[in-house]
Amino acid sequence: MQPKENVIHNETIALTVPFHDTDAMGVVWHGNYFRYFEIAREALLRKVNYSYEQMKMSGYAWPVVDARAKYIAPVIVEQRINITATITEYENRLRIDYKIVDSLTNKKLTTGYTIQVAVNMHKQEMCFVCPSILWKKLGVIS
Repeated sequence: MQPKENVIHNETIALTVPFHDTDAMGVVWHGNYFRYFEIAREALLRKVNYSYEQMKMSGYAWPVVDARAKYIAPVIVEQRINITATITEYENRLRIDYKIVDSLTNKKLTTGYTIQVAVNMHKQEMCFVCPSILWKKLGVIS
């Protein structure tokens, strides 16, 4: 069964940048952006009722196989930010796009994406098409 087109799932979380995430200049260390992406991704997956624990229970692991961040403007200590995670691909892989904006001005600060693939945990094989459990959770098939 082919998935329906134009099914969009996203989730936005709010975060105040803690001191321990920044460097000596008070700017978020570049590696922490991926942690912020992860926090938003987990919230999104919980929203569609397919958390990491549920993935494991369904027999699939979903490792990240590619990730990218584009740093547009610095994020600084105690800045209030919103991080939006949006599922943009789900047929052969799970691609989630991210946008970090300033909570007050809505200025875009960072964008990025992660790509995950399904791995059948029993066979230890990568799936070349996402399993139907993902499509059901996303509501693209019944």
